[in-house]
Amino acid sequence: MANEIYTARRERLLTQLAQADIRIALVTSPTNVAYLTGFSCNPHERFLALVLDSAAREVKLYVPLLDATAAEEAAPGLAIVPISDSDDAYELLRLHSPGEGSASIGVEKGAVSLAKAERLQTVYPGAAFADVEQPILDMRLAKSADEIARIQHAVDIIESVMAHAVSQARVGMTELELAAEIERKMRELGADRPAFETIVLTGARSALPHGVPGQHRIQRGDFLLIDIGVQANGYCSDITRTFVVGEASDAQRAIYEAVLAANEAGIAAAAAGVPVSAVDAAARGEIERAGYGPLFTHRVGHGFGMDVHEQPSMSGVNDAPLTPGMVFTVEPGVYDHIVGGVRIEDDVYIKEDGSAGVLTRYPKRLTVIAAEA
Repeated sequence: MANEIYTARRERLLTQLAQADIRIALVTSPTNVAYLTGFSCNPHERFLALVLDSAAREVKLYVPLLDATAAEEAAPGLAIVPISDSDDAYELLRLHSPGEGSASIGVEKGAVSLAKAERLQTVYPGAAFADVEQPILDMRLAKSADEIARIQHAVDIIESVMAHAVSQARVGMTELELAAEIERKMRELGADRPAFETIVLTGARSALPHGVPGQHRIQRGDFLLIDIGVQANGYCSDITRTFVVGEASDAQRAIYEAVLAANEAGIAAAAAGVPVSAVDAAARGEIERAGYGPLFTHRVGHGFGMDVHEQPSMSGVNDAPLTPGMVFTVEPGVYDHIVGGVRIEDDVYIKEDGSAGVLTRYPKRLTVIAAEA
């Protein structure tokens, strides 16, 4: 069944290439290769490419020799071209995927370096480069029921990790110590890896939207912001919760309630046909009404799936409509560099009936951690 899904994706792309009069296309992003074949690897500096010939309706997967067996197992029936460390990958490409006379060669322009582009021009002389990244991203935008189930699995793991993190947080513990315990628990619960660098921030440092954990110690009266995600079975999760250690001040409670209202308003605004910008506007409006508008310094969220950041960009200038199968975060925040920062992030998707479903279930009420040393 899984192999049929990947075959159908490749056939859809071949048809789109033929319609665009692109005979040869190379997909070199490891994530897009995995989406189209089921084979996932990190080639590092080695050559990896899925080469599609729309005229011959043929597809070949060029992989490092050391990954050839894994590729054959993951993508049965797909033609595999192994490349040893002593081979010239571009000469093999010339031999196995001739494209003489092609007016254009499809590549993911965002994934191909200038050095690779120059080498490709020696393989396909005279051909212009056409960008084939967007058609693949458009395919990835609408998640299937199976993909959403995989994302839910990753969400379930990270919510268990979040609960563990709260149980382990102690006054005097450093941000790095808690981050290390979080990542250990991710592996224990079956995650393949963190979806991004774990964020654990305390006190005024919680006002750094993308702060990096350090040697700062958790203190009573601190905000404790935890932004974490995992990749499991090829799909990601992403959740943020903010806690108070000891006792919350009136200023902390006011900021928290504003962000919570924004989070809930953003989710409530999401539905098929609604412009993405309306979700941002609904959340931002709550924060502005509370008087914290200038302290909400980023878009309300982002799409995710195989990558932790994908389309759609959940920004106030994106007027594209939400459609069934889209998966995205709603994560408003207020960042006061004296009181501290609050972000509350949920994972949301648009159901087939057009309504919004929330994949995250971890409690959002203000939680005070009685975390004595």
